[in-house]
Parts: sequence; structure tokens; C-alpha cells
Amino acid sequence: MTPAVIQLAAEAAERHSAEVTDWGPRIAWVIGLLVFIAFVYWLMRQGWKWRGTLQSDLPELPAAPSGLPAHRLALTGRYHGSTTAGQWLDRIVAHGLGVRSRVELTLTDAGLDVVRPGATDFFVPAAQLRGARLDKGIAGKVLTEGGLLVVTWAHGDKLIDSGFRSDRAAEHAAWVEALNLMNPTITTEGAER
Repeated sequence: MTPAVIQLAAEAAERHSAEVTDWGPRIAWVIGLLVFIAFVYWLMRQGWKWRGTLQSDLPELPAAPSGLPAHRLALTGRYHGSTTAGQWLDRIVAHGLGVRSRVELTLTDAGLDVVRPGATDFFVPAAQLRGARLDKGIAGKVLTEGGLLVVTWAHGDKLIDSGFRSDRAAEHAAWVEALNLMNPTITTEGAER
């Protein structure tokens, strides 16, 4: 290489050297983005609280009576939430019904006992059970067809769908049959959507 070529290469390298990062504007953008994300989360929380306020007419959830009869069925799994019956996107958040959690379900002749570690437990008396079906989704959770056990029950003047998923999904069919047999006004036709 000749000295002229070396000099031209050095001049070219100087012209294309990396620019020095200007940290001030970059930090300002990062802080702005973090503030925006915090604002969006705050708005989501306010919406959740507002939905709870709108649903404040829902009565308190009943607790399980002492001395329940022997259980017919039991399962462990996940509670995915409750919605207004027939409206799978209208989540109910009042009284902790919107909180997802682990669940232990027990079906007795007296009703359905829902035990949720870390969330509010509740009991659905047998007279309030309206039926069950296999479905694919409930507000915030979509699974494969038939992957969700949806129990319909009456609470106050409202019909509620509650979604459960067993740790062993093969149990769902037995639950649908048992819950629908508890209410003689239900036919199994149309129990599954």
C-alpha cells in the first residue's frame, strides 16, 4: 500500500466514525415512556374499581354451612372468573369474583363449595344452581373447545357464569352431568355451546 492510499483510508475512517451518544434526550424518552406506562396501569386500575362500584348491588357471597353432607365430586384446578350469564365478556369483579386463583370445588347435595386460597371463598346452594356446560372461554381466558367448565348459578336477581378448569380436564364431563342432574328443569340438549 502506498502512503496516499493509507492517508485516504484514515480520512475515510475519520469521516465515518460513530457519533457520541447524547444521553440527555435518551434518558428523557425512557422516563417519559415509564410515566406513560404507569399512567396506563393507573387507568386500568381505575376501570376495575369503577366496574366494582357499578356491580355493588350484588349481594354478599354466601359462605359454606357447617356440616356439609358427603361430597359427590371434588376437583382442584383454576378459577378463571365470573361473568353475567350468557355474556362471556361481561366480567363480574364485585366481592372478589373477578380475581383468578387456584380452586378446590366440592359438589354435595347441599350445593357447590368453592374454596379459593388467597381469594374469597363462596358457596352456591343447590337451589341456586342453574346448570353447567363445557365451553371454550370466559372473560380474559380462552381455551380449546370444551376446555372450561362453566357453572351457571343465581345470586340475588342475577344469573352468573363461573369458569373453572380442572387440573385433569377429563373430569369436566362428569361435573356437567352431575350439576345438570341436580336441577331437573335442565335438559342436556344445548348444555354445550
